[in-house]
Amino acid sequence: MNSATVRTLLVRGMLAGLVAGLLALVVAYLLGEPHIDAAIAFEEAHAHGHGGEEEELVTRGEQSTVGLATGVLIYGVAFGGIAALAFSFALGRVGRFGPRATAALLSGAAFVTICLVPFLKYPANPPSVGDPASLDKRTALYFLMMLLGVLLALAATILGKRLAVRLGNWNATVVAGLGFVTVIGLAYAFLPSLSELPEGFPGLLLWRFRLSALAVQLALWTAFGLAFGHLAERALKPASSRAAPEPTAAATPAPH
Repeated sequence: MNSATVRTLLVRGMLAGLVAGLLALVVAYLLGEPHIDAAIAFEEAHAHGHGGEEEELVTRGEQSTVGLATGVLIYGVAFGGIAALAFSFALGRVGRFGPRATAALLSGAAFVTICLVPFLKYPANPPSVGDPASLDKRTALYFLMMLLGVLLALAATILGKRLAVRLGNWNATVVAGLGFVTVIGLAYAFLPSLSELPEGFPGLLLWRFRLSALAVQLALWTAFGLAFGHLAERALKPASSRAAPEPTAAATPAPH
């Protein structure tokens, strides 16, 4: 794949990431923001009970509109560009899949490794949940789990391709998948857990907030896979059509 095609896919990946970010923004605003408001209300009631109140540098309205939109859209565009570069490398190397199928597989793998794997160990917390003193530690552990998920997914892909020669595609995929799950499970067991739920915080609110956070990621990567698959196929189809030889009419013997 030449540099011009990669550049085209990069631009289209960022565009697809922007589209996916818009959808994720709607999901975050409709599903996540009400739970954040409820968590803030709990935090304020708790703070008032102890006589403490801090001046807000950024208003809640700015956080839930401009701040939310900026964060989600930048996230979508940035990861869209990274995913497009990964797509450029993966196309034709992970199986006989076309652009749409490759984009769908890549989006699914990104959701699992970047979102689901760290989420199951260190799920998102709403305001008033978590110790500010341990924020750096929690962030480092989350990104460590994310990096581990990505590296193990790459290792499982390489292992599956090598085992496919001896075991067949299906058995090799199962073995590689089991290996991925096993090592992730060991990481879950050995990495430290962080339980920082304040006393009296509603467990149902925490559960709903975490589900909404996961729904935002699912919406983003699903939308990206569909949008980028369409854009990538349109970008690559003309090139493949030009490369393919045009059919010629079969020569017929001249009558004698």
